Amino acid sequence: MKPVWSISRWAVLSGVIAGLLLGGAIVAGALTLTNLTDSRARLLDVTGPQVLQSTSLSTAMLNQETGVRGYILAGRSEFLEPYRDGLRAQDAAVAELRRLGVVPGTASGDELDRVLSAAATWRRTVIEPVLAGAPATGAQVDASKPLFDEVRAALGVLQNRLEADRLDAREDLAASADVLRAMLVVIAVLLCAAFALVFLVLHRKLIKPIRQLASEVRDVAQTDVHREVRGSGPKEMRELASDVESLRSRVLEEVAQLERAQELIVTRTRELERSNSDLEQFAYVASHDLQEPLRKVASFCQLLQKRYQGKLDERGDQYIGFAVDGAKRMQALINDLLAFSRVGRRPGESILLESGELLDTALGNLEDAIAESGAGITHGELPAVRGEKSLLVAVFQNLVGNAIKFRGEEPPEIEISAERDGDDWRFSVTDNGIGISDEYAERIFVIFQRLHGRGEYPGTGIGLALCRKIVEHHGGRIWLDTTVASGTRFCFTLPAAQNPDEGNEQA
Repeated sequence: MKPVWSISRWAVLSGVIAGLLLGGAIVAGALTLTNLTDSRARLLDVTGPQVLQSTSLSTAMLNQETGVRGYILAGRSEFLEPYRDGLRAQDAAVAELRRLGVVPGTASGDELDRVLSAAATWRRTVIEPVLAGAPATGAQVDASKPLFDEVRAALGVLQNRLEADRLDAREDLAASADVLRAMLVVIAVLLCAAFALVFLVLHRKLIKPIRQLASEVRDVAQTDVHREVRGSGPKEMRELASDVESLRSRVLEEVAQLERAQELIVTRTRELERSNSDLEQFAYVASHDLQEPLRKVASFCQLLQKRYQGKLDERGDQYIGFAVDGAKRMQALINDLLAFSRVGRRPGESILLESGELLDTALGNLEDAIAESGAGITHGELPAVRGEKSLLVAVFQNLVGNAIKFRGEEPPEIEISAERDGDDWRFSVTDNGIGISDEYAERIFVIFQRLHGRGEYPGTGIGLALCRKIVEHHGGRIWLDTTVASGTRFCFTLPAAQNPDEGNEQA
């Protein structure tokens, strides 16, 4: 089987090739630039200054010849100043030419030596005798001319030699510049080739396999989930494709399991709905069927109590009282069960209701209990909510009724309030009663759960369970607020009206 290279190996290979190309281009460019720098330095720092100094030397020689000629013809000593200045300028120019490389042993050095030799002969033959005191005559002027012409000729040869060197340096500089331009073009081509190589390797070995894998995954996700995912290209891409294929297979297995579970859930849900319907129907029918015999039992027990009150002994009166009380409690229990079973069984019309009016209705139903207990009930501004009127009245009635029932030694003080909590209204009913321990915060909402004996506080233990069922039926929740220091506070939420024109949109 042909070995599959990894992305890192392809990256290293392309990097090495690109590095070699770029390295070669950089080295060649550096060499060319160095050659250009040397040529420029030769032109500007050597040959150009040599030509300038040769011109200075020629000027110094002419000044010497002019000064001597004037002295010979006029015989005045001040005419020797140009001569002396020319000598100093000659020495300076020669020293600078030596420093610039015009030294013996080179062509230009030999030419300079001939110039200096001709100048020395001219000075020795013409100038030195005059300066030594010999009389200045026209014959000396005539003898000076051919000797100085030799100096001029030697200077011309030297200047031509130096000018030729300067032109050679200039041509070298131009050639180096041409080579540098060509090398820059080559470097640009090599850079493009390196980038093209890297792009080609990345496109063929990375981008193309990624696109192919992405296309296969997209086809699996959108068209055919049963299509097998196969990868190509480097080792990492093949491993990634293998991982995606494993994930696809696992997802298919889990989807199959979920479908089987969904079918089972649907079946169980139907069975549960049928069972709940049967149980609700049974509770409803049983409650109705038990009402009549219970009414008879309670009625006849009350008749026995009324007719034979005081005619039987104390134990007989006690037994009749037990029977009457049991029948009444059974009637209350059946009525509460009937109300509990009706919640959500036949949903009524959900309309916009003022919760303040719901509270007033509940307080009207509790009028006797409120008057008997001396309860003080206050509430702030209450919003409008959507729901079934009778059910929401039952919530307020049960919560306020519990606050009155489970009171302490002081008269009940009950406060009802509401505030906005996101998309809900949060209602709270707070009292100064005996309170509830935190450990019973969930237990009190279970049907038939009581924390006190029937002799202490009356009731069937269904009220709070009924409140929870009603509130959850309306899309809210109810809980015991365990943060209050004393008394009891129940909180419940109801969804706020969705239409901004409905109800009180208080923030």
